[in-house]
Amino acid sequence: MPLSTTASQKIDKAIAKYPAGRQQSAVMAALTIVQEERGWLSPEALREVADYLEMSPVAVYEVASFYSMYHLKPVGRYVLTLCTNLPCALQGAGEAGRYLQETLKIGWNETTQDNMFTLLQGECMGACQEAPVLLANHQRMCCKITPPQIDTLLAQLRVEAAQEERHG
Repeated sequence: MPLSTTASQKIDKAIAKYPAGRQQSAVMAALTIVQEERGWLSPEALREVADYLEMSPVAVYEVASFYSMYHLKPVGRYVLTLCTNLPCALQGAGEAGRYLQETLKIGWNETTQDNMFTLLQGECMGACQEAPVLLANHQRMCCKITPPQIDTLLAQLRVEAAQEERHG
């Protein structure tokens, strides 16, 4: 499936930020745009980005596989990433992780049967003073996360998903 018109236009805007002939500099932006549209980066999607930016497919794969924000296999509608580095671990990330696994009935790097949630362990998110930290879809940061806050977040995300399905 070729890049959509919308994705191409967004990638072109990212390319325009760099000098002529330096379109490869927009690889991270292009990967983000395609992933937001498709949910994950299939081998086909990586080849399409490579072709669009006139890069080798392996160079695009190297970028996509290096950064944890890119998903090279299908994920749930909501990706929940819990920081498990030392500051978060000392402030309750272990308890939060166990609670998420029990509540969602999945382990790390797994997706719920309804494809609603994928649970990941993450590296430092730069908010150690707010530990433990949970990111939802790499955008919504939940600080000092506790089991009751997890319940609230999961309920909110389910409501958002239901509303999107009704209106979407």
